[in-house]
Amino acid sequence: MSLAAPIAPPRLHEAGRTLAVSCAAPLLALTNYTVPMVTLPETARALGAGPTGPAWILNSISLGLAALLLVAGGLADDHGRRRTFVAGMAALAVAGVVAATAGNTLVFVVARLVQGGASAALIAASLGIVGHTFPTGPERVRATGLYGAMMGLGIALGPLVSGALAAVSSWRGVYWTISLVAAALALAAPRLLPESRAAEARRRDVPGVVTLSLGLAALVAGVIEGRAGWDRPVVPPAFVAAVVLLTAFVLIENRRKEPLLDMHLFRRPLFLVATGGALVTGVAVIGLMSYLPTVLQLTHGFSPLAGAGLFSIWSGLSFVTALQARRFLPHARARLALGLALSGAGDLLLLGLVTGWSWWKVITGLAVAGVGSGLINASLAHLAIESVPHHRVSMGSGANNTARYVGSSLGVAAMTLLTGGQGLAGGTDVALVACTALTLLSGLGVLLVRQGRA
Repeated sequence: MSLAAPIAPPRLHEAGRTLAVSCAAPLLALTNYTVPMVTLPETARALGAGPTGPAWILNSISLGLAALLLVAGGLADDHGRRRTFVAGMAALAVAGVVAATAGNTLVFVVARLVQGGASAALIAASLGIVGHTFPTGPERVRATGLYGAMMGLGIALGPLVSGALAAVSSWRGVYWTISLVAAALALAAPRLLPESRAAEARRRDVPGVVTLSLGLAALVAGVIEGRAGWDRPVVPPAFVAAVVLLTAFVLIENRRKEPLLDMHLFRRPLFLVATGGALVTGVAVIGLMSYLPTVLQLTHGFSPLAGAGLFSIWSGLSFVTALQARRFLPHARARLALGLALSGAGDLLLLGLVTGWSWWKVITGLAVAGVGSGLINASLAHLAIESVPHHRVSMGSGANNTARYVGSSLGVAAMTLLTGGQGLAGGTDVALVACTALTLLSGLGVLLVRQGRA
């Protein structure tokens, strides 16, 4: 079905305003993503969570994100990026109210699932808006660097804001705050953001949407349940369902004229670099750094807020580095490779985290890894939209972030397996070595993939 001609990028004086509002989306989404890390014990007690309840309280938002990111990207490209952005903000606000007033675990988990889907719409649409507003060149590099920096800032702010609000009121206060901010942005966005969409809207790919969403949901659900015991009866069927559904998705997409995800994109070297880099980042950077604060709590007696404060060295430097990333290297691929290498170097410095504590080593390791993470965030935001056709920038954002959040769930699951099977000390060191190897090899792979754009 044909639509009107593609809407032109906004004029220069409007671009800064568009960028500011767009960057509020990853900041709010990542802040919301990380808030339960500090308040999990209090939240679980208040909601009467059972044995698996805490895992779902912490990780249910990942399920919503992973299952709907690519779907949200397609909707944004076909039906309007601003419209998708506003819908995502409104859904985040409503779900925040439900989370803040939840009286049991089930209601809270459903609210967080909805927040995950809303965050998927925000992230896919907002990066698509940035890609449309800054079609190419140095301004796009600067804009995507700022966008990537907001991810690091959100990760840093979430635990700190949550802990501070819980100290003066309760764990519910942060969800009220997020809901109010989201509602304000939902009301302001129609006046502040330009609308954009592809010139040609694709037909709805219902089989693709169903198989992808259910397949990713089964995968993430299996990982969440597996953290409470990999021999639990629900875990193997969940993984089998994930394999069957995701295989069906690939077969369906290869035969459709207008697929949800064009499989021919995987023939593009730059798309492989962007998507593969996001997957590795999820597993070896986000997954690892999400679990290490728990290790500190269990082995060195850190309070959740103290652990979050220490790891703000990593997330804070990630934010600062992403802001200045374009000054390090002019090309996104080179920045991504360097970022992966620095993340691996930082992991090596953290070896002995459990048995041979050294403030100097830990702070240095987190700082080096934080600089690497900042380079990665800025590069992936740029590559996600540079690796796809201009009219499909939201789809590029959705595919990239799907890989990132599925990878982070797998990374945390791998950490749980390693520390459960070999003990916290041995398992943590094995995980650090494995993540170092994965990031270094991936950085080398980024450089060796034959040259693409950016």
